[in-house]
Amino acid sequence: MTRALALLLALFSLAACGSDPGTRALTGGAIGAGSGAVIGSVTPIGPIGGAVVGGVGGAVIGAATTPLAW
Repeated sequence: MTRALALLLALFSLAACGSDPGTRALTGGAIGAGSGAVIGSVTPIGPIGGAVVGGVGGAVIGAATTPLAW
């Protein structure tokens, strides 16, 4: 279980891509849903529940983060 949570955290940290909040929310939600479905399939929540949780989490994180202005 700890390994799955570590994988989920790593995937969420990579979930936000793009330069504006809308794009970041869409890509974050898509990546989060995919990784949530995979993780959910090996946990009691199931792949659909994992996809929902991962998609919502990825979209929120993607929209809330801003790219670095180098």
